Formats: sequence, structure tokens, C-alpha cells
Amino acid sequence: MTDTDPRMPTILRRPQVERRTGLSRSTLYLYIQDGHFPRPLRLGPRAVGWLESDVSAWIAGRRSAGTRRTVNATREGTDAQPV
Repeated sequence: MTDTDPRMPTILRRPQVERRTGLSRSTLYLYIQDGHFPRPLRLGPRAVGWLESDVSAWIAGRRSAGTRRTVNATREGTDAQPV
């Protein structure tokens, strides 16, 4: 039986982050390099993970930023798509 402490942070591995965000591996690391996605935590010599709270906050921020960007683009008469 596994008891999880609700106060303990959950760490997501890369495949989980890809599924949650819809980003490919290369896009994920490009966003990290450009400062548009949270940096992973080093878990070991060849393992990294992301805090679930950081990924969820990034998703929430993208959702609200995309909505604002689409509304602003429509007001300006451009064909810009949310990023």
C-alpha cells in the first residue's frame, strides 16, 4: 500500500510533461532554453523531472495568455494565432 502525503510535491518525468502539455521533446527543451518553460530538477546523473505545480502553472498561464493574445490580435485586425 502506498500512502501519499498531500503536502509532498509531485515530480513529473518528461513523458508525463509531454502528455500534459502536448509539447514534443524538442519543443519542450527549446522552450526551456528560451526561458518559456520551467527548468527541470536534476534527480540523478541521467534523470530530470518537473514539479507538477510548475507545469500546471505554466499550462494555466498559457491558457490565459492565449485568450488575451487572440482578443488583442482581433482588436488590432491581425491574423495572429495564440502561441
